[in-house]
Amino acid sequence: MTSSVTQQGGTTFARRFIIGDIHGCWRTLRALLDKAGLNEADEVISIGDMVDGGGNSAGVLRYFRHTPHVRAIMGNHERKHVWSYRGQVAAGDAQVETRAQIGEADYPAALAWMAALPNYLDLPEALLVHGFYLPGVPLTGQPPMVLTGTLEGEALVRERCAWPWYEHYDGEKPLIVGHRDYTGQQQVLNFRDRVFGLDSRCVYGGNLSGLLLPEFRVVQVRSCE
Repeated sequence: MTSSVTQQGGTTFARRFIIGDIHGCWRTLRALLDKAGLNEADEVISIGDMVDGGGNSAGVLRYFRHTPHVRAIMGNHERKHVWSYRGQVAAGDAQVETRAQIGEADYPAALAWMAALPNYLDLPEALLVHGFYLPGVPLTGQPPMVLTGTLEGEALVRERCAWPWYEHYDGEKPLIVGHRDYTGQQQVLNFRDRVFGLDSRCVYGGNLSGLLLPEFRVVQVRSCE
C-alpha cells in the first residue's frame, strides 16, 4: 500500500481516516476518533449511513457538517431521507425518529447537505462507495442506486454477478465500502487487500470501525451507546 501523503482541495493531509456505518451512535463515534489519535493534519471521511437507528443522529450530522477537514459520501439512509422529503418514497420509522432528533428548524438544512453528498470519492489510495460496485462497468457508469446500496441497487448487482459481489471487483484501486457486515462477526472485511468492508454493526451493539490511510490500518471500538 502507498505511504505517501495525499491532497484534497489544495490541503495536504498526513492521513485519512475512513469510518464505517455510524447510524447515529455519537458517543461511539467520539470514542473511535479518540482512539485513532488524529490531529489537524488528518482528514476524516464517513463512508455513509451516518444517521438512523442510534440515539443522536443530530450530533453525528453536526460533526460531519461543521467540522474542518471532515466530509462524507452518501449512503442509502441519507438517500432515503432526501427522497422521502421530496415525496419520492415513504419515510420509515428510522427517518421519522432522526427527523425528530434533528428538529424541524434544522431539518431542511440537514437535508440540503445530505442531498449534496457525492455517491463516491476517488482518492489517490482507494475508491470509496457506500454500497456496491458492478464489475465491467466504469466508475462513471455505475448506477447511483448501486453505489449507495439501495434495495434496487442490490437486486441489480445480484442479477448481474455472482454473490458475494466483492469477489468480482475489477477496479484499479482498493475499494472501501460500508453497508453490510460481510464477515458476520462485527469485524472489518479484508478481501485480498482489494476490498475493505467497514460496517461492523455498531448500532446493533457491535463495533464501529475505521481504516487509516495510507497504511490501511484498522481502528475499532465497541459500541458504547
